[in-house]
Amino acid sequence: MTTQRHHPAWGLFAAFGLAFSLGMYFTFAAVQGDFGLFRRAEILSETNKLERELLALRVEVQRMENLTKRMSDEFLDLDLLDQQARDILGYVRGNEIVID
Repeated sequence: MTTQRHHPAWGLFAAFGLAFSLGMYFTFAAVQGDFGLFRRAEILSETNKLERELLALRVEVQRMENLTKRMSDEFLDLDLLDQQARDILGYVRGNEIVID
């Protein structure tokens, strides 16, 4: 009677190792890669930040358009003109006291 010795199935171990390695690689790529979950979170955060910045710039543009309209020839705001003359030219009224 002869005894048969079973050799480990190296092919099965190799296939399992390859499948496990590929699974780990694709899992890592899905989380950390250029198109992964972390990158998506960064993009969403940056999008929110840029939208807030865009809103602030739109408000600033509206403010500047309002000031420009108020200084135009068709619409003269005397209070704004007085403020600009004081700021830029350094004008002071006769009854005011200047403190440096």
